[in-house]
Amino acid sequence: MPPTAPEPAPTDPVLVRRAQIARAVTIGQRVGYALFGVATVAFFFGLVTGYTPGLVRVVIGSLLIGSAVLAPAIVFGYAVKAAEREDQGLPSGH
Repeated sequence: MPPTAPEPAPTDPVLVRRAQIARAVTIGQRVGYALFGVATVAFFFGLVTGYTPGLVRVVIGSLLIGSAVLAPAIVFGYAVKAAEREDQGLPSGH
């Protein structure tokens, strides 16, 4: 089967904006979860070696910034998925 041509870029401004939000959501989720991972590793590192003030700042800062980034990313991610389901005529799930 010959390779299919990529879909043309959407011209509908709503779809363009939704794609931009979806990309931002992906980045936000990666950054947020990465910061949670840093906090987890730093926490267990401190548990084994002893906590220093700098290590505690890393754990708390990673958790705070990770939460601030991840929470909106999750909410907007669900919004994008719900909008896509709505466009396809599928039930919203609620």
